[in-house]
Amino acid sequence: MTKTIAAVLIGAAFLAPALAADLDVKPADTVESVLAAQKGKRVTLKTRSGQEVTGVVKFVSNRLVQVSQVAGKEFFDAVVPLDAVETVLVRVKD
Repeated sequence: MTKTIAAVLIGAAFLAPALAADLDVKPADTVESVLAAQKGKRVTLKTRSGQEVTGVVKFVSNRLVQVSQVAGKEFFDAVVPLDAVETVLVRVKD
């Protein structure tokens, strides 16, 4: 039993870095392209009004981003205009 638990913990330690998001920004990137690359991953969007929306990127167009599993409102999706997004936060380390 102890060996099994140890094996699971060691496996999790090696898997954890693979679960972290990868953020590879290029000079020509836009907010749209950065968000499109994070599709299916959890991000935080900070808007020009100061609000933050945290959730999973579901859909990105040239005007909007749809975020599902919104933190604190898990039964809701949010749609944020891209021109309102000031900052995209992506967790890259655990």
